[in-house]
Amino acid sequence: MNQTLREVPSLSLMSYINGTTNDQIKFVDNLMFGLKEYGFIILNDHTVDQAKVDEAYEMVKTFFKLPVAEKLKYAGVEGGQRGYTPFGMEHAKNNPYPDLKEFWHVGRDLAATSAYKGIYPENVWPSEVPNFKAAFQSLYQSMDITANTLLEAIGKGLDVPAGFFEDMINDGNSILRTIHYPPTKGHDTETSIRAAAHEDINLITMLVGATSSGLQLLDRDGTWLDVDSKPGQLVVDSGDMMARLTNNVLPATTHRVINPDNDGSERFSMPYFVHPHSNASLACLPSCIGEGKKFEDITAGEFLTQRLREIGLLK
Repeated sequence: MNQTLREVPSLSLMSYINGTTNDQIKFVDNLMFGLKEYGFIILNDHTVDQAKVDEAYEMVKTFFKLPVAEKLKYAGVEGGQRGYTPFGMEHAKNNPYPDLKEFWHVGRDLAATSAYKGIYPENVWPSEVPNFKAAFQSLYQSMDITANTLLEAIGKGLDVPAGFFEDMINDGNSILRTIHYPPTKGHDTETSIRAAAHEDINLITMLVGATSSGLQLLDRDGTWLDVDSKPGQLVVDSGDMMARLTNNVLPATTHRVINPDNDGSERFSMPYFVHPHSNASLACLPSCIGEGKKFEDITAGEFLTQRLREIGLLK
């Protein structure tokens, strides 16, 4: 295997936003190369304000330190689609062993006139953490803007009409997930890890920093490759919805979060899962059909429900 494939490519989103036409073409080419060959790329600079990220991480740490009884007040909102999901609740598809994590979900605040008002669950907010709502609404909006820009570039690489992805994710059911991986000491680390091997459900995922390492992707040669990022970078990967839409031209890459060497250490991370609106079709793009469609047609809402059942969050 070409050794250039042994390290996830790092790109500059600002070169796409502020660059020349040639800069934009180069960015799109490199983005498509990274997502095809790895399913992952790293953005060195982007439009998400690091101060907002830092503020959110401090609030997350405060929330997860609360007694379990306090956190459970915010659990059980439509299979954890909003609010709190307790430790050990989620497992990877086709894996019976629970992940060693707990998490919180923030979704889109819809206008009263939205067609999806009442279809997506409403957000819940922890009263125990001051300014949590305002901070996460602001970060969510910032992530959403960046997602639009990235998908615009991906759309150029896939030769779809201008505005295709923008329309698809307008009022989309995107999720900002804040994850706490507690110390592994005292837990079953023989069968469970922090996040077992899986593919993401959505179109793309953007991960803003993490407080320690552990993220690995399954490379094309079947080996696990560390995905190391620095503060201020965004790690981006493509999910199952993108794989279906593109007939695996942009495949969803298997990844995991392994247990640490130090069983007393904890980890926090914050991925933003970019989802289309529920009625969006995931039917194969005409530019990706090739020798024939690999997947049956399905809507984003139908596929999300199917996958939430498979990972144990919906009955």
